[in-house]
Amino acid sequence: MTAQFPPSPSIPIQEFSASRQVSFFDGLKQPRFSGQLILTSPTGEQWFFYFYLGRIMFATGGNHAVRRWRRQITLYLPQIAANLSSVQLDLASIDPQELQLCWEYQLLCHWVEQQKVTREQAARYIRATVVEVLFDITQTNEVSCDLRQDHLLSTRLVLIDADQIIAEAQQLWQNWRGAKIADRSPNAAPVIRQAEELQQRTSPQVFQTLKQLLDGNQSLRDLSVRMKRDVLSVTTSLLPYLQLGLVELVKIPDLPPPIAPTPLGVVAQPDVPTGPLIACVDDSPLMCQTLEKILTAANYQFIGINDPLRALAVLLARKPALIFLDLVMPNANGYEICGQLRKLSIFRQTPIVILTGNDGIVDRVRAKMVGSTDFLSKPVNPDTVLQTIQKYVQETADHSESGSP
Repeated sequence: MTAQFPPSPSIPIQEFSASRQVSFFDGLKQPRFSGQLILTSPTGEQWFFYFYLGRIMFATGGNHAVRRWRRQITLYLPQIAANLSSVQLDLASIDPQELQLCWEYQLLCHWVEQQKVTREQAARYIRATVVEVLFDITQTNEVSCDLRQDHLLSTRLVLIDADQIIAEAQQLWQNWRGAKIADRSPNAAPVIRQAEELQQRTSPQVFQTLKQLLDGNQSLRDLSVRMKRDVLSVTTSLLPYLQLGLVELVKIPDLPPPIAPTPLGVVAQPDVPTGPLIACVDDSPLMCQTLEKILTAANYQFIGINDPLRALAVLLARKPALIFLDLVMPNANGYEICGQLRKLSIFRQTPIVILTGNDGIVDRVRAKMVGSTDFLSKPVNPDTVLQTIQKYVQETADHSESGSP
């Protein structure tokens, strides 16, 4: 029988070292706890562990949960990493209530169920994720904890004994301390502070490599995946430059999640216009702002989506009357998104107009093959934009009224 854990205030734990972690997790194993454990640092950083009968199912949270998710996909689920634009389609097929609890885990379960990922791959992904979370908690040192039995994950992909995973995380932490970098976080991002002096102290080839990599937008862990080296060796290789002040480690924000109660990266006009809703998927905020001015002035409602990885979820939620779609974007291109939209019955008749700065015949043919309605060249002409909308939105309305397929 599983012991009951009544709701209680947060319990502070000083010096949450490996030995204390083992003792704490053992305390959850004996009464066979099932539910969610929340650990909170003095600065407000939170990590979430999910248990079944005292064993770990998954862990997430911290300041870089989405960056970690992207890294682990690259390392352990290469078939998913090769087609990240399909994530939105997968999210759309999962119960929204389940996604609110732990969307990373629900996605993983979906991929296993759809046989896109093997259970062995899922187990390696989960294990590496839990180890990284435990490493960060060890570096934080002090935490407070909450237990919630009502937050349960229904599908069990793997059950991990805490002792083994803590030992693995502790070995990484000992290596990190042994390299004299315990005061530096692998979630920090290196950025060049004194370019001229760095150039003098390195070869031209090394300097160009450092200049390309150390842009302040990638954490040490992100760089380790990109460079296909472990994070300890990446950090120690930068240590001479850090000690000289030529390179500095700075805090950087997490990446936006592919799912959120209010999707980030979405620019929406207040509900003053009353015309049909027009969407624009373009990684350029300037392009979205340009179309927004044109369309809202003509009484059209408008939504701009700057992150292509969240495009499908936002479009499914808002159901626009016409979609402008950029052809060339990072992580996903217009061809892929157009093809995915056409697979959904709700978008089979929706006009999709491709935007591109390269008005070539090959692009036009390929765009037609994946189901685009028309093509507009950049920079856009306001009159052409409005004429295009009037033409295709009216055509769609006529088809609907006549009952045409």
